[in-house]
Amino acid sequence: MFDKMKDLWELKKKAEEIKKKLDALKFASEDNYSKIEVNASMEVLSVSIKEMSDREKLENSILENLNKAMKNAKNEAAKAAMGMGF
Repeated sequence: MFDKMKDLWELKKKAEEIKKKLDALKFASEDNYSKIEVNASMEVLSVSIKEMSDREKLENSILENLNKAMKNAKNEAAKAAMGMGF
């Protein structure tokens, strides 16, 4: 019983350690219209608008940059988890 609780405690500690590392990793994607920054915990940290002349291009830019930044963050989070034995 205590061995299982100890294992759970260790697993929780590992998960917290991974979360701290993921929060510290930042990824950005940008083009002429916008810049998006996220962390590996999949949180959007910032959105910067560079040019506002064409609303449709700006909306597409934000969408594409957000998806690119999130993809990079997801890939790095997966690598970190594998490195921690998950």
